[in-house]
Amino acid sequence: MTNAAESVIQFLDPRKFRDPHVTADGQRRAHVQLRRLETLWFCTGTLCNLACRNCYIESSPSNDSLVYLTASEVASYLDEIQREGLDTRTIAFTGGEPFMNPDMIPMLEDVLERGFEALILTNAMKPMMKVADRLLDVQQRHGDRLTVRVSIDHYSREVHEEERGPKSWAPTVAGLHWLTNNGFTVHIAGRLFSGESEQEMRRGYARLFRREHIHLDADDLHRVVLFPEMDERVDVPEITEACWKKVGTTPDAQMCATSRMVIKRKGAEHPVVVPCTLLPYDPQFELGRTLAESVDEVSLNHPHCAKFCVLGGASCGG
Repeated sequence: MTNAAESVIQFLDPRKFRDPHVTADGQRRAHVQLRRLETLWFCTGTLCNLACRNCYIESSPSNDSLVYLTASEVASYLDEIQREGLDTRTIAFTGGEPFMNPDMIPMLEDVLERGFEALILTNAMKPMMKVADRLLDVQQRHGDRLTVRVSIDHYSREVHEEERGPKSWAPTVAGLHWLTNNGFTVHIAGRLFSGESEQEMRRGYARLFRREHIHLDADDLHRVVLFPEMDERVDVPEITEACWKKVGTTPDAQMCATSRMVIKRKGAEHPVVVPCTLLPYDPQFELGRTLAESVDEVSLNHPHCAKFCVLGGASCGG
């Protein structure tokens, strides 16, 4: 971002998001209690084949601050779900780029063979195509419970590559064609950073799908998910207990009411559980090593909680 653009940004008040219980103006901070664990996310690692301009998790070809999870580590959490009879329906994989993890296909097979639904977030580029034969085999056996969500940040090559880098458009579109031609259930993840309205964005995606002969409905809110942009530097209101009625939502509607994410930090002996996909680095959000330890309520003590979830109304689960 240029210095000129930064000069008009209203930066975050440094007094905000300091106390997990009280906001900067002394009000009781909002909290969210886990209702049930519907979705368990696994961050497969922060390594990625791309270095996007504004990646919330700072993925890149060199960032291994969150290391690859192994198939046995994932299996231990699946075992806990089944042992404790948790009401978990979906196991989701994010990164980084999940298909760079050498255990991605074994992890996916384990999830599907146990009867869970699986969701994979990917840029559909070379790492996915390197395991195309193995992935297609999984799809042919378990395709009714597998969804692949492809990150296409904007419907135009120019804006998409402004975020994701030169020559990132064509491989992603080719990967999208491979997925749809082979009968995968495909969703699209876009981002609202271009200044266009959501309606304008969906019309743009509709034109893209028609041009590429891809049979996706751009107006389907579940299959084409448009996420609000996140920037921890930009000012955003803190969410208090009194805010719920004012903003027209509830604690139970937030992502951390129904989901958790497993990460493994570089140098750590074991993975840990955090509330959601947005807060992998802040140690105050570590909830424990096991799912049983992660049931504590979550304090909305981060700008992402306000901007993305409460005010943005978004959820990574779609």
